[in-house]
Amino acid sequence: QVQLVESGGGLVQPGGSLRLSCAASGITFRLYSMGWYRQAPGKQRELVARITSGGNANYLDSVKGRFTISRDNAEKIVILQMNSLKPDDTALYYCNAQLPLNNYWGQGTQVTVSS
Repeated sequence: QVQLVESGGGLVQPGGSLRLSCAASGITFRLYSMGWYRQAPGKQRELVARITSGGNANYLDSVKGRFTISRDNAEKIVILQMNSLKPDDTALYYCNAQLPLNNYWGQGTQVTVSS
């Protein structure tokens, strides 16, 4: 059974930081491209950051320089370090594990940036 369990969300003031973590089980983690998506109320889900099995990362333009994605294949976790958070970053953040024929999602963790 595949599970992706996110943690680390919460309420933070503008300019603050959060560290999201996604723990994977039931998959050969090292083979998967891992991503973080987000969905704000009334908006479509969008890709925030993705890291390939080889460690190459790409980012949504609006988070470049503020967010960093990383992975630990031994621990089967993917991390999203979010700095200099803005109110526009408020959303439900989802972990995603992807191969050409497989696509798995976590349940999401809420991030709220507000003063």
